[in-house]
Amino acid sequence: MQHRVVKKQPNSKMCLVCGLKNAHGLKAAFYELDNHELLALFTPHEEHQGYPGRLHGGIAMGILDETIGRAIMIHSDEEIWGVTVEFSARLKRGIPLGVELRIVGRITSESGRLFKGTGEILLPDGTVAVTGAGTYMKLPLARIAEFDATAQEWRVVPSDRDPPEVMLPP
Repeated sequence: MQHRVVKKQPNSKMCLVCGLKNAHGLKAAFYELDNHELLALFTPHEEHQGYPGRLHGGIAMGILDETIGRAIMIHSDEEIWGVTVEFSARLKRGIPLGVELRIVGRITSESGRLFKGTGEILLPDGTVAVTGAGTYMKLPLARIAEFDATAQEWRVVPSDRDPPEVMLPP
């Protein structure tokens, strides 16, 4: 099913998942979709491997957790972030290196200070490689860490690779 990209979310300088200047980071890009899901695009490289030629399972869980946790930014002020309380994942297929992955996260319920979400890592052919679910606490960034948006280079960085729309399985 085709979905339109509504907005690109910011990246930072050194975050393991979205840091654009982290030499060993994932450099993932995050996009809010018209169906209120969050899409991350990421291509794993050799430094992200566990077994030869395969993405490390912990890194797979990390990007999936980040994508689900960031989905709260679609529904609230960008100053509210999702802090992981509990996360579980099921690794269903090995994930090859050197191919662009699509990671999808969504909010499934919200109550007070908590929200729950689910997500998947999709291989290029649409096969689900990993599923995950988590519970997150909604917190303003000022309560999580000292954060200087300018120093951390927290901003949307346009790219000629930003998709106007994406195809996701139904």
